[in-house]
Parts: sequence; structure tokens; C-alpha cells
Amino acid sequence: MRRWNGWGEETVNYGVTEGARVFLAERIGPGHVPQDVSPEDMRALVPPSCLKEHPLIRTDIWERVLHSTGQSQADWINIRGGRVPAFPDGVAYPRNGGEVREILTFARQAGAVVIPYGGGTSVVGHLTVPLLERPVLTVDVSGMNALLDLDERSRLATFQAGVRGPDLEAALSKRGYTLGHYPQSFEYSTLGGWVAARSAGQYSFHYGKIERLLAGGVLETPRGTLILPAVPASAAGPDLREMALGSEGRLGIMTEAVVRVSPLPEKEVIKAAFFPDANMAYAAVRELAQSGLPLGMLRLSLPEETETTLRLSDPSRALAALEKWLKWRGAGEDKCLLLYGGIGRERTVNFALNEAWSIIKKHHGQGVGTAIGKAWRNNRFRLPYIRNDLWEMGYAADTLETAVNWLKVPATVEKIQASLREALRQENEKVHVFTHLSHFYAQGASIYTSYVFRLALLPEENIARWLRLKRAASEAIVQAGGTISHQHGVGLDHLPYLSAEKGTRGMEMIRSVCRAVDPEVMMNPGKLFVDGL
Repeated sequence: MRRWNGWGEETVNYGVTEGARVFLAERIGPGHVPQDVSPEDMRALVPPSCLKEHPLIRTDIWERVLHSTGQSQADWINIRGGRVPAFPDGVAYPRNGGEVREILTFARQAGAVVIPYGGGTSVVGHLTVPLLERPVLTVDVSGMNALLDLDERSRLATFQAGVRGPDLEAALSKRGYTLGHYPQSFEYSTLGGWVAARSAGQYSFHYGKIERLLAGGVLETPRGTLILPAVPASAAGPDLREMALGSEGRLGIMTEAVVRVSPLPEKEVIKAAFFPDANMAYAAVRELAQSGLPLGMLRLSLPEETETTLRLSDPSRALAALEKWLKWRGAGEDKCLLLYGGIGRERTVNFALNEAWSIIKKHHGQGVGTAIGKAWRNNRFRLPYIRNDLWEMGYAADTLETAVNWLKVPATVEKIQASLREALRQENEKVHVFTHLSHFYAQGASIYTSYVFRLALLPEENIARWLRLKRAASEAIVQAGGTISHQHGVGLDHLPYLSAEKGTRGMEMIRSVCRAVDPEVMMNPGKLFVDGL
């Protein structure tokens, strides 16, 4: 059973070691564990539903609690502290496009707003229920999860858009194919959610982000059905598919998605190497990204994250020996960990890894084999569980990301990290900050920063701390010229900064597209831009 106020299954924990507890206490001080509200207390906060009965809609209290938030830091603080601003009046469970149209008609007649809900994994406030006088209806598409068609000649698969990552890959694997899209939320997030937030998977260097994988689909809007043709390419005006990508539920609900699939790889290998410092590492990954090599993935942990990763690992003689050997080879306190992988045909993988190794050696990288890469791959979807463990130790953990051109990467990393370290200085609170580069392009790279701060005992204080941290880092990103989001989307958390990236005319265009299919402002209001409700 999934946790109602945290990440993942109740029976699964990350397993933070005692060494990790000591490490965090040394860095930012001992944690303070706040008192979480109980399920009974949360039930008592839910008001009666304002919706009439409908066979596809559930209005029981606990169902509405479970769909009141996503996984953003604000959502966590609010649901654990008993200060959720609003709850949906009902949760609909359609099974196909026809039932989605029926639900949208019902919502329009009821004067309700609609929040599309996939796997509930949004970390930037896409699912936060607005406090309105109008009823709120959440539409959970988890029942729409079938593989509808597989065109092997064109390598196109058509899925209902509510399919979750593991089910999608299982259905394709039976036929010898893969989508290859593995965001960290893979176990719970949905295909439609990936499209709505312009998601990036961990193997995007090989398969591409979701915009490269999406060929077409069907979008049900308040004004009717919008077909997104799945053609190889088109010069027939603006691409409607691009309008759906990143629309965050403002245009409607995607019911079907046509995606480009690939044959299952013959071989998949992830190797690790360490660099003496960040400058050498930056030079190496830039050359790798611009080399044209058919690599599967690249992931570079900068010094703070490398240290954190090693300190959070179970201590062992092997780890101590590795660190001693690396220090002897010149990779000491400022070392950076690179994971680089090959995916595909065996001959291609071997070629790519051999050529990559020659570049890594040129920049003084020290290869350490495949053990670290295997451990990362085996545990990559468990990492979000660490948020549960840290909370129970009195700490909050959050992430943010951007993307910039290569010329700006080092300075942007420093600006983001410095802004977070200083954000709570007036409260005499320290923040542990660490960063990796997670997606790479010839033009630049994405910067993914994590930070841990101590919890206060009151949820109001925790929201205030998080807002200061989020604001400081977002302003640093804008000042550096980065995108406000490379993969998480906009939601509520990034809404104040979107206009800096899109400009006045750009924001007007986004509003006008939304109004064209949703003149009554039904669909996920308050996301992407502020509505006059």
C-alpha cells in the first residue's frame, strides 16, 4: 500500500545509515522531528463534497485526501502538518476517452474545475488543489492503462495515457521493445504525466526526452477532441503536438499517446570513473557530449554530491580501499564521480565505451569498473524513499533543476549552491547542498541540485524556510540565464519565474492557446499562469 503522506510503498525504506545521520548532524546540526497529523485528524479537515452523484465519481473522504496533493516540498509540509489548503470534491476514474468526455461535460454543467491526475508524483505543485468557491473534480486516469496498438513496421506504440512506467515497459518487453524513458518517478508516474510536464528519463542521452519519443495522440479538451497526428515529420504550420507537451493539464486530458519505441537492447553497461576536480570533469563530459558517440547515459556528480554519495553508503573495507587508491591517483577531496553507460547492440556499446574511455583518460579520469554503476542502476528508483527516512530524522530534502549552455555551467552551479547555503543564514540555519549534471547536449547540460535543511517543529515555519530556499535558488537560475525547469515542469512552484523566460508576448500566446480550448477556465487553473477567477 502506498504511503498517504510520503513517497512510495509503506513497506519500503531507503535505509539511511548511522553514518549518514552523523554526517548530516556534522554539516547542518541534529534534526528536529515535527509531529505529523494522523489519518484520523486529516479526515476531520475534509469538508462535505459540493458535487452531485455520478457513477464515475467517488466522493468519500479518504479518496479526496489521497488526491489533494502531489510530492512537492510544500505538499509534504502541508499534508504532514495538517494544513492542506483545499481538497477535491470528488475523484473520477474514467476507463476510456468516451468516459473522459462524459466527465468533462459533467464538470462543465456543475461549474467545476478539473485537475488531471496520473501517478501523483509532481514535485512542483501541479496537483495542489486551489482554494476556490467552485467545486473541484480530480480525474484519476490510472484505469486507462492499456496498450492499444503496436505498429512494429513503424515502431510506434499506442497506449492509453494513464499507463505507468513499469506497466508500459512490461507490455513492450513482451514484444521485444522498449520506450527507454526512466524518470526517477518511473515506478508511479504515467505516460500522460510525462507529456504534460515534458519529462526527461535517465537514459535521455540515448533515447531522448519525452518530446522526442511522443509521435502523436488524443487530447480531450472542454471544447472537444483534439487529434495529434502521428506523422514522421510535418511542415504544416505550428506543431499541435508541441502545444500539448508541457501543457500541465491546462488544455485537457490526454487519453491516448503514440510513442516511438526501440528494440530491446542487446547489452547495457554502466561504468564509473573519478576525476581529480570539477574543472577536469566539466571538460571531459563536454567533450563526451559533443563527440557524437552513441552512449546510453552520462551522469556527473560534482564534489559535494560525490562526497555525500560515498558518506551515505554503507562503510566497508572496499570503500575505504577505493578512496585510498583514488587519493593516491590524485582524486582526493575535490573528486567527481562520473557514470557513463552504453545501451544497444553489443558491438555499438563496446565501441562507444572504448572511445569514451579514451576521452576520460585524456582528462585524467580514473576508471573503477562497473560495480558503482550496477549499484546505481539497482537502486535508482529507491532514492526518492530517502525523503521519508530524512523526515523521520528531522530533515527535509528537496531538489531543483535547470539547463544552461556550456559556457555558463560552472558559474550557474556556484550561484545556485551559494544562494541555497545563504538563504537561511539569518535564522542561523545551515543547508547541505550538492549537485550533479544529469542530462547532456552538445549545447549544454542540465544542472540538478539537491538540498537538505533542518525541520522546525511547526509547519508554518517549515513552509517559510522552504519558500526562502526556493525563491533564492529560482532567482539565481533566472539571473544566470537558465531555464526555470529542465524536466520537472512549472506547476505552482515555478509559476512566478516563467514570464522571465517566456516574455510578455510568450505568456499571452500560452494564455490564448489555453483559452481557445478552455474558455470557461475549467482545466487545472493556477498552473503555468495566474487566472482571474
